[in-house]
Amino acid sequence: MREVSLGGVAAAVGLAKSNLARYFATREEIYLELAAQEWHDWERAVLDRLAPSSGPGAVVDVLADTLAERPLFCDLLSHSSTQLEHNVTVEAARAFKLTAIGVTARLGRAVARVCPHFTEDEARELVGSAAALASLLYPAANPPPVLAELYASDPEIAVACLPFVPTIKRMLMALAAGLPTLR
Repeated sequence: MREVSLGGVAAAVGLAKSNLARYFATREEIYLELAAQEWHDWERAVLDRLAPSSGPGAVVDVLADTLAERPLFCDLLSHSSTQLEHNVTVEAARAFKLTAIGVTARLGRAVARVCPHFTEDEARELVGSAAALASLLYPAANPPPVLAELYASDPEIAVACLPFVPTIKRMLMALAAGLPTLR
């Protein structure tokens, strides 16, 4: 993502850089807007798949599977706090944060409705943790070519390449089991 410039984006969409700059001050703002759209897309997918009277395992499956189906979202999540939230206007940062907070809250309410095992706050924490875990696990599970080559040639080091779906499900199940015990 660091190789992408505002001028490069403008050229790719057929606009002058000055026209693109009317809408986005930096390339990071473009990525934040894309990430916000991905948050909404994930929300729709989760809401479509949540079944009435779901247990914690079913909720975890929905959260993990819908994240796994969205590599762009996971990639953007992994870059949000380290790169994308830098070099942006306060307005762009605020809009992005409100989107993430809003989606997490709405999904938390939906999860609590279908899974009475959780309070609304616990469900919101589970949803937020799913996104946070995806931001950490996705890059580890999808290494760059040099690391993929290293993992393929050295089984001792390959243990660092965690499988995304089984790992996020296991971590979310542990959290789902533990949250109610902390009441």
